Amino acid sequence: MKIRALRHRTLDPGLDVGLPVLFVRIGHYPLHHGTVGAIRSLGRLGVPVYAVTEGRGTPAALSRYLAGRFVWPTSGAEPRAQLLAGLRRIGEQVAERTGRSPVLAVPTDDEAAALLAEHRDWLTDLFLLPPVDPGLPGQLADKQHLFDLCREHEIPAPGTVTIDTPAGLREAISRLGLPVVVKNAAPWSRLVAPVVGSMTALRGADEELAVADALDRPEGGRLIVQEYLAPEGDTPRNSPDWFAHVYAPADGGVPLVFTGLKLHGWPTGGGVTARGVALPNRELAEAAVQVCAKLGYRGIGDMDWRYDPRDGRLKLVDFNPRLGAQAQVFRTTAGVDLVRALHLDLSGRPIPAGRQIDGRELIVEHLDAAASIMRVLQSRPATPRLAAVRWEPAWFAWDDPVPFAVATAEFGLLALRRWRRG
Repeated sequence: MKIRALRHRTLDPGLDVGLPVLFVRIGHYPLHHGTVGAIRSLGRLGVPVYAVTEGRGTPAALSRYLAGRFVWPTSGAEPRAQLLAGLRRIGEQVAERTGRSPVLAVPTDDEAAALLAEHRDWLTDLFLLPPVDPGLPGQLADKQHLFDLCREHEIPAPGTVTIDTPAGLREAISRLGLPVVVKNAAPWSRLVAPVVGSMTALRGADEELAVADALDRPEGGRLIVQEYLAPEGDTPRNSPDWFAHVYAPADGGVPLVFTGLKLHGWPTGGGVTARGVALPNRELAEAAVQVCAKLGYRGIGDMDWRYDPRDGRLKLVDFNPRLGAQAQVFRTTAGVDLVRALHLDLSGRPIPAGRQIDGRELIVEHLDAAASIMRVLQSRPATPRLAAVRWEPAWFAWDDPVPFAVATAEFGLLALRRWRRG
């Protein structure tokens, strides 16, 4: 099957191009390709797109499809009242520029999703938001709360323990057995006092000691320790890392579900998706629909699932209540993706029927290159290749090249700093 790099032919599913959108984030993560992809998706159709950015020179801030940026550096440690006041100020400015209110707000991180949901009633004069239970996004973003919800609603999930001391870590490992996965437990605190940089797999004593030392610092922090579900076999069905991205309509109707498979991660053996592919998985799609129904979820969601060879079931590992970084790989034959579905639904327009376009392969250029190099250095087996029909570069676009150039420079500087530190 011939593979083609994707040059964008835009199919308009019927959006209200007068309804502006604001992408909202809290904290510092300027290299977020998911935001850039979503800006392009709506901007190519003529929707006025605005974004909260860390600075004027971040990749998202320099997209040609961005109608305006609001430079608002935040850490997540600010009082909630200060963050809400800042959001209202930005919402008023978007309304003034566009002559349209309320503005559709799209969170790109867990903290923004939790803040917008918790205070939705106070923000509805300025922002269009899905009618989700105010506390649910915050519970989903908190890894221990997510596991508790899974137990309550009989949703398959790996064994999970919350700890905040080195002794707790040792006890959890004794209970679950190595290897295990550790993650920062809660939103907000992960921004100001992270114990680990991202999801980390502990396979031996050295890795365990490094995390124990981080827990023993005065700033502390909570971690979850989770069973590591190892892959078994070499077929897609038995591959470990699946993701499901959903849009659950405001009226509680059947969610739009996309399914895909992680091919490479960074860091290797876990971490964020460096290369992934849109791939059908009926079992996963049905499970994602059931999760949304059981929890009463509304809006965009990003779920990570792992196949458990012990019982042959898919287990819910993460539920991020916001736009996921891999979202741009998904589209239907009617030209609908997640942000377009949200825009259509909350503007009162129908989401046209269509099936997922399978075989679209997302390549996060810099991370995929690093993961490929590391696999060679570590003599790890190559990931089995699937029949891709389209490449979807995360950063590069022929019609919007500046974000890729800026991201490449930033990745280069990061690599240089790490090399100098040894």
